[in-house]
Amino acid sequence: MAAAEFGYESKLRDAGFSAIAGVDEAGRGALAGPLVVAAVILDPLKPIIGLNDSKLLSATKREKLRIEIEAAAAAIAIVEISVTEIDEIGIAQADVQGMRRALARLETAPDFVITDGFVVAGIDRPSLAMKKGDQLCASVSAASIVAKTHRDALMLELDSQYPEYKLASHKGYGTSQHVAALRQYGNAEIHRRSFNWDKTERLEAS
Repeated sequence: MAAAEFGYESKLRDAGFSAIAGVDEAGRGALAGPLVVAAVILDPLKPIIGLNDSKLLSATKREKLRIEIEAAAAAIAIVEISVTEIDEIGIAQADVQGMRRALARLETAPDFVITDGFVVAGIDRPSLAMKKGDQLCASVSAASIVAKTHRDALMLELDSQYPEYKLASHKGYGTSQHVAALRQYGNAEIHRRSFNWDKTERLEAS
């Protein structure tokens, strides 16, 4: 996104909404580590140039934008869903619960919510599920970046505790390197038992 970064939010503000929250998560498809969900309300008077889906940005660019978002945003909330809870309720429900909790923790209550990709039931205000919202909507892009950088930092901390899994290089996702380490060392307490990493390896090899 460039000049039109606030285009969608501008239309909502023209319709009378002022505090527009974007919500996104990081770590949904990982085999290890928490799910991290972020909600961000941007300040239209403090535009941030270069927002995009966090997966399309370099680590250096993500970190630069995270600092800008934290300095300029009207409100930010971050929620971590533990491996234990993911295994208890499933990743889909964990994602929904994380988004609800992140919205509830915002210091400024949003009057409109944009989620990335799917509808979140139980939001008691107008909302929209936007396909590829992290590429098309500034607030969702910001949430994507905040969630990704927060989770990456957590995975670097876990890497120092569990060096055998090389978490710093793959951040807990099902790469060949990670699956090979699982075969050699087995699951650690940071791994999601509800995910079949044998299947992950077969899919990656196909």
